[in-house]
Amino acid sequence: MNIKLMWRQFYQSEAARMVFIAIVTALTGELKVMPFDGEIFRFALGGILFFLLILIYPPVSILRTGFVTAVTVVVFRVTKELWLGAALLESLQMHVPVFLFYFIVAVGWHFVGLEEYKSFPLRLGVLAFLFEVISNSSEHALRNWWLHGSLLNSKEWGILVGVALLRSFFTVGLYSSVALSKEKQRVEEMLGVGSELYAEALYLQKSMNHIEQITASSHDLYRKLKKENQRELSSQALHIAQEIHEVKKDSQRILAGLSKWTTRQQIEAFYLSDLLDMVVTANEKYSEMIGKECVVETTIHEDFQTGQHVPLLAVLNNLTANAVEAIEEKGHIFITINSNEESVYFSVRDTGKGIPIEHEDVIFEPGYTTKFTDQGTAATGIGLSHVSTIIDAMQGMIAVERLDKGLIVTVKIPLKSIMKEIET
Repeated sequence: MNIKLMWRQFYQSEAARMVFIAIVTALTGELKVMPFDGEIFRFALGGILFFLLILIYPPVSILRTGFVTAVTVVVFRVTKELWLGAALLESLQMHVPVFLFYFIVAVGWHFVGLEEYKSFPLRLGVLAFLFEVISNSSEHALRNWWLHGSLLNSKEWGILVGVALLRSFFTVGLYSSVALSKEKQRVEEMLGVGSELYAEALYLQKSMNHIEQITASSHDLYRKLKKENQRELSSQALHIAQEIHEVKKDSQRILAGLSKWTTRQQIEAFYLSDLLDMVVTANEKYSEMIGKECVVETTIHEDFQTGQHVPLLAVLNNLTANAVEAIEEKGHIFITINSNEESVYFSVRDTGKGIPIEHEDVIFEPGYTTKFTDQGTAATGIGLSHVSTIIDAMQGMIAVERLDKGLIVTVKIPLKSIMKEIET
């Protein structure tokens, strides 16, 4: 078997995950605080990392991972002590009790079910605190009994509980921050895809209306030709009507699938400022990808929740991407949102090359484009027609104004069409 393939399989296996968690925990366990004078007991970073790793990269078996980690930490510390000249029995008495810490934590999460509590930070923190107290107490009590023949006193109990409280909720808070960041990224990606599909679905619906009209016209032509006894031509007209009808049915199936996806929204509303943040992030990355330096600035005079975040994102992303493409090398893009009692105004202004004056009346027509590849092939020219269709669906209007340097596109949408009513 190929060595590279074997390494990839190992990297993706449960064994690799266990080894990774065990080694990282053992190494970070050397970063420590030792609160009890004259003793080896420590509060180490390894405990925090172990809990955080099984949260972020959950192993198939927490129990096996905990056992392997506990053994690895003990072996690592004993080996280090022996290397420094310590006696084997003394080293074992000092470090074997740490096995209890990691193994008890693993046993606890194995039986309560760690995955069930990830969405409940408070419960997760309380359980982490409980397991931390039990495992730390067990480790320290065993070491005390072996070395001094005594158990924990009240001061030591107080330190154990206090540190356990801090460590457990600190780790849960850190995990929650990472999880929220990942969830936000996932939602943004899904919303971006959803906005593209929403635009395509609207355009497909518009095309289906045209198909319906063509089908009716073709069938009407068939009846007229048949009435005039032009059998060959009437047969051709009927065949065309039947073929167009098949296209319509295929389009309906595609539209049904798109509609199910675009209406399956995890979040019912976004603030306008959230949408602007997504648009800026996406288009700054886009400008870098095509080798341009674009500074995107936003101004929002009134922020509110909207239930139309998918179509609005489709509109703003399309207009901003066009502005990025219009800029030759370096430039600015200004996105502004204003509103009054009846309407919301979105404007996207760029410092790009603009459009010829004679093209102002046709830029929203399907097929219009000013974009060409290096080989001279024209773009599809349906982006702005998508935008126009979406705005029409929200009962809005769109206008373009040429500037001395660049272009400004203004979208006006009735407030009632996009503002989400707050339930009281």
